[in-house]
Amino acid sequence: MKILVIEDEPKIASFLQKGLQEQAFEVEVAYDGFIGQRMALDNVYDVIIMDINIPQINGLELCKKLREEDVKSPILMLTAFGTTNDKVAGFDAGADDYLVKPFEFRELVARIRALHKRSIDHHYASVLKIDDLELNTDKKSVQRAGKPVELTAREFALLEYFIRNKGKVVSRIEIAEKVWEISFDTGTNVIDVYVNFLRKKIDKDHEHKLIHTVVGMGYIMKE
Repeated sequence: MKILVIEDEPKIASFLQKGLQEQAFEVEVAYDGFIGQRMALDNVYDVIIMDINIPQINGLELCKKLREEDVKSPILMLTAFGTTNDKVAGFDAGADDYLVKPFEFRELVARIRALHKRSIDHHYASVLKIDDLELNTDKKSVQRAGKPVELTAREFALLEYFIRNKGKVVSRIEIAEKVWEISFDTGTNVIDVYVNFLRKKIDKDHEHKLIHTVVGMGYIMKE
């Protein structure tokens, strides 16, 4: 597995590189966002790990730029800030996972493996439909009743999971593990925040609602 680490602190970068190499990963390091962007565009990485607070281009902006350039490598954000707003900002930028410092190295490795497995196993039909809602995984587009719906990368992933599990009640824990690839933290409302974002975009202006809350259990998408 080939990994790019974008981290400006030499000690942390060296720690990550050596530790991951001991796990038999191939690791390359960039010490600022500009170099990280160039390396990510010039090479194909199985996973990209980046700190948010890096010079030249910060992690959030870099993540956005890479997604705009159609870089599909899973991105894991590292940061000292772990509030709901911080996590939402990271996911909105296009990150696939979020790890708050300090962290246990074995958890980092576990998340890297989970992100990689998810990316290589992600072979599904490109067009998904429920009622008058259509999602195209190749074009990364969504429309309802023939009208385009603009979603962030995280909202798109959440909607895709809902559609693939239509008619089934999915818990917050399941959503956290399958969409965010993280263990559910009962102290955060990130998932509820994103479900509300999604509802406003696909259900608000339509009489027939597709996303429903099942009190005490989670959510269900149904026609």
